[in-house]
Amino acid sequence: MMGNSTDKQLSRIVLKGFKSIAECDLELSKLNVLIGANGAGKSNFISFFRMVQQLLSGNLQLFVSRQGGPDTLLHFGRKTTEQLEFQLYFGNNGYFATLEPTQDNRFMFAREYWWSVNGGERAIETGHFETLALKVIEAGIDSYLVSTMRKWRVYHFHDTSDTAYVKQPHGINDNEYLRPDARNLAAFLYLLHDSYPASYQKIVKTIRLVAPFFGDFSLRPSPQNKEFIELEWFERGQDIPFKAHMLSDGTLRFMCLATVFLQPLELQPETILVDEPELGLHPYAITVLASLIRTTGKQVIVSTQSVELLNEFDATDTIVVDRLEGRSLLRRMDRQKLEGWLEDYSLGELWKKNVLGGRPSR
Repeated sequence: MMGNSTDKQLSRIVLKGFKSIAECDLELSKLNVLIGANGAGKSNFISFFRMVQQLLSGNLQLFVSRQGGPDTLLHFGRKTTEQLEFQLYFGNNGYFATLEPTQDNRFMFAREYWWSVNGGERAIETGHFETLALKVIEAGIDSYLVSTMRKWRVYHFHDTSDTAYVKQPHGINDNEYLRPDARNLAAFLYLLHDSYPASYQKIVKTIRLVAPFFGDFSLRPSPQNKEFIELEWFERGQDIPFKAHMLSDGTLRFMCLATVFLQPLELQPETILVDEPELGLHPYAITVLASLIRTTGKQVIVSTQSVELLNEFDATDTIVVDRLEGRSLLRRMDRQKLEGWLEDYSLGELWKKNVLGGRPSR
């Protein structure tokens, strides 16, 4: 049976032996806000999703090599952790795998299998180096789970330097989806302007809330080469386009974030992941960002250091990440245990007071 839309969203993750996460069994909901001290393991949790996306694209060994080999990914290396194991649940269905390091510094599939609450485990194969999940797909559940996971997007808009890809010319037809570092932002906005004008106008109006000087984007093929486009914009009331380097870092990052959360629903991935989206944003921009996150129709997982951003969410949306003796411990907040506190304090204030955890340990 095909599931409803919520079955396409990750409902539970079991992860063992990945980087600082020795073991984790976490229920996920529509909104998931990870808080914790620097080095607690928030980014490690989000980077796992990058690995799965690469794995399902047939690029596991390339990913492992670029990360520095299996020992970099295994919790304290292979002498401590013999396997990396994960179970991804989507309601009544799931995709599970166990990876083992080899002598030649690759990961081998010790197990790979589909799971369903009715049919139990259905093995794919063992001993292979790239996934065979795509070759052993049954119609219906398996195919939409693979499609869903391959469309996960882990966005990271930290680089706004002069050499950042988002500020460079790029292919005007690179518009199938917004890339994780927004390098194709101009091409993607060009598509939205022409094919999804209502979504495009929402993006422009939302950017103006945060940057009142902003008029609109100037979206046109490069005069030198029509196959390329570069991010340009107009100041309100002016008709001379500026380049992206004339934007502040915070404004450029907010443009990227607004595009992520206001793109048409049919273009959005079922699960959107963003690492520290508040970077460089002033408090009002963070408030607008939180509203975008709350009102999107898709599942969102964000990691944050921002008290202001946390204040915009409920305790039940919050996942606390602590680090104890080199292990990252992840747990969802229990609102009932905080009822007395929340009468007098905001969630962010409780975080600063170390009531929630997720602060540097002494």
